[in-house]
Amino acid sequence: MTRAAGLDRLAAFLANEGAEYPGARNIDLGPDARSTTSALSPYLRRRLITESEVATAAIGAFGDEGAERFVSEVFWRTYFKGHLETHPAAWTGYLALVAEGHERLAAEPGLRRTYAAAVEGRSGIDCFDAWALELIETGWLHNHARMWFASIWMFTLRLPWALGADFFMRHLVDGDPASNTLSWRWVAGLHTRGKHYVARAENIRRYTDGRFDPVGLDEYPDALDEPMPPREVPLPPADAAPNGEVALLLHLEDSHPESLSLGTAQVARIGGLVVHADGASDRVKAADDAAMADGLARAEAHFGCQASLVEKDWASGLPIVTARAPVGPSAMALPEDCLRLRRAWDTAAWPLATGGYSRMRKAIPRLL
Repeated sequence: MTRAAGLDRLAAFLANEGAEYPGARNIDLGPDARSTTSALSPYLRRRLITESEVATAAIGAFGDEGAERFVSEVFWRTYFKGHLETHPAAWTGYLALVAEGHERLAAEPGLRRTYAAAVEGRSGIDCFDAWALELIETGWLHNHARMWFASIWMFTLRLPWALGADFFMRHLVDGDPASNTLSWRWVAGLHTRGKHYVARAENIRRYTDGRFDPVGLDEYPDALDEPMPPREVPLPPADAAPNGEVALLLHLEDSHPESLSLGTAQVARIGGLVVHADGASDRVKAADDAAMADGLARAEAHFGCQASLVEKDWASGLPIVTARAPVGPSAMALPEDCLRLRRAWDTAAWPLATGGYSRMRKAIPRLL
């Protein structure tokens, strides 16, 4: 999991699958077939490559019109991060529901059996079971399969949505707190209240090229509801980099320190903070660790000072600066007194993420 690998994957996508992306992106041909998506999300999730350079490269390859669908999908990631920044209760509420869900699993044998069958691929629904095993074995699912899986989890198996989102975060190599949490809420009908996504057998047969023929799906469920939707809060102000020597802190939300705007600050110390998702699989941890090692190595070469994982007193009393980490585990673990520098991409886009996606989508030409 390195920046070089991400750039190689971007080049391969532009040279091969990219031209077919608008028409093929919803088709899931299975783990052994060619990809119909970019497969860039593990690199974007850790910002080994940035949204800006990916969107710019796609437009350069296909033009504004040819790249429009793909660039819009890149902005969905930005939108989710900005929305969670302005609705942080969606994250804390999710964490509370995960804890509550595990308490229910301990206390309710019926729920525990259904949950175990689901995560072990023993539900009896052919596509769902295949996706559960694919997720565990590869750390990956096609985006359309993620939507179908979440819908079946909630509306057919009647399992708590937060436990499904937690299952994804434990195993997805591109598991992103904002995209994952809000995507599950969107399927449930909580993100856009009353507008839920329902997995339908015909749709699954069509977009998996006939690999599956699911039976027993609830295709007419009601959307989920919640007593109080997450309240919008103002975006926190961005910090400015100080003058003089600083200690630069890397984290898993931003692994491209070379492009971080530091003004006149001079980096004299570099530390890396790794915070894995709760219960993360070995595959996810290995990807996180590799991304951090790569980021530290590039930072050391770029800034000309030693870089290593943080230890006690690693900053030697210098002001600590870091790229702003969106709501999630990394942000929760950052030192309270560190200066959080927001990238220009986020500064421009996040204020447009307070409501639905359409406002950001209409602004994409201006943002680019």
